[in-house]
Amino acid sequence: MIDLEQVRKVAKLARLELSDVEEQQFTSQLSSILEYVQQLDELDTESVPPTTRAIEVSNITRPDQLETFTEREAILDSAPDREGDFFKVPKILGGE
Repeated sequence: MIDLEQVRKVAKLARLELSDVEEQQFTSQLSSILEYVQQLDELDTESVPPTTRAIEVSNITRPDQLETFTEREAILDSAPDREGDFFKVPKILGGE
């Protein structure tokens, strides 16, 4: 189903250096995968609704709630560097 040249092309696009043994191995493995997918294409899925995942999951995180932190000095004291009432961070935009 997939030949050696196609494996070499994919490896080149992915910037992978494969040995001769790996090329042969991936050729047979990828062919097996594609054959399996082709079997799945034969299934009748007309009555199956599209889904994004096999089981339903929901996010269990708590909602954000604004809270005032009364110990401002404690937070500022834990920073690696500060300037007055602010955190001091390295400059990332602009010149030197």
